[in-house]
Amino acid sequence: MTHIRKFANLAWLGLLIPLAACKAEVLAPAGDVATRQRDLLVISTLLMLLIIIPVMVMTVIFARRYRERNRQAEYKPDWDHSTKLEFVIWALPLLIIVSLGALTWVGTHLLDPYRPLDRISADQPMTEAHEPLPVQVVAMDWKWLFIYPEQGIASINEMAVPVDRPVEFTLTSTSVMNAFYIPAMAGMIYAMPGMETKLHGVFNNPGEYQGIASHYSGHGFSGMRFKALATDEAGFDAWVEQVRATGETLDRPRYLELEAPSENVPPMPFAQVDPQLFARIVNMCVEPGKICMAEMMALDAQGGTGLAGTMNVTQLTYDKHERRGTRAPVLGWKPFQVASFCTPEDSALMFGKSPELARAPVDMTPMRGHALVPPKGPFSPSNDNSVTLLDPASGQARNF
Repeated sequence: MTHIRKFANLAWLGLLIPLAACKAEVLAPAGDVATRQRDLLVISTLLMLLIIIPVMVMTVIFARRYRERNRQAEYKPDWDHSTKLEFVIWALPLLIIVSLGALTWVGTHLLDPYRPLDRISADQPMTEAHEPLPVQVVAMDWKWLFIYPEQGIASINEMAVPVDRPVEFTLTSTSVMNAFYIPAMAGMIYAMPGMETKLHGVFNNPGEYQGIASHYSGHGFSGMRFKALATDEAGFDAWVEQVRATGETLDRPRYLELEAPSENVPPMPFAQVDPQLFARIVNMCVEPGKICMAEMMALDAQGGTGLAGTMNVTQLTYDKHERRGTRAPVLGWKPFQVASFCTPEDSALMFGKSPELARAPVDMTPMRGHALVPPKGPFSPSNDNSVTLLDPASGQARNF
């Protein structure tokens, strides 16, 4: 009776459960992708419980049965093996592991975020009439930017999509890696600066759902949330017209203003958007005069810029480290970036009077950058390991 009274005095703790205020969006999804992810999670949990629950029950039974005060328990000091018991101990967990592995492998490949949808819902297959809606997503500090390239509009911290229409998200980030997550629609996907990731999803039920940043990204992380509106085609068209009625344009200067860190930003619509803005964000060249990352990689693929790269630089004053208030980067607050390339006439004016640099240009054709033969192993013939930057002069060794 004493133990019963002690537990009865703790009954008031049950009143704390509603304070959690949890909304089971993961277990009550509104889209087919999230539904299949929920099923995978639940089935995997039940399979694991098939071995976890018996182990927990047997632990209590054995502890009670063979306690010190139970003198009626049968004691067999010479017992050391039981084929039936060994079969149960090893065979059942092995079957569960095999089943769980097969289920996880198949499920995760079918739900690959880069894989286009194969169905709209459980009873509605994907057809040619279901054209995906492209949505470009940018993770900023600390807000979300949504660009609709087909409609030519954009929005901050609010997105809308039609019900039963597949959505193809293309994501990137401005400064740090972040995570895009709409629990009721689809799984989480990372957004990283200088890179482009994809996510496919669909809403089957109309409503207003919450999107979050599920990866810590700094001081304003807690307010980095957005509204995900799922409506019919008429409602989506009305939302688009409402955004267009605002009249504000999202061009490159306006984007640079929005890129600065801000917290708890309310939804902001943009009636027009620069069609090249997302591509410039991915290539880190929104700033005026800054060369794009894709252009720089193309130049590197052609052999680099050589001497021209020494004078075609400018200082990046709008740096993410300085804006976010973090410690100074290794190269200082103002690292260099390539802005543009001078004409041959400009190069002649800069280097023409220098006797050291006015000499005849070096023939760079012997340089081997493409399809360079990799070094061989220590047991390979030495004459095959011909790794060098320039063709050596006569009599010099070719091998390192």
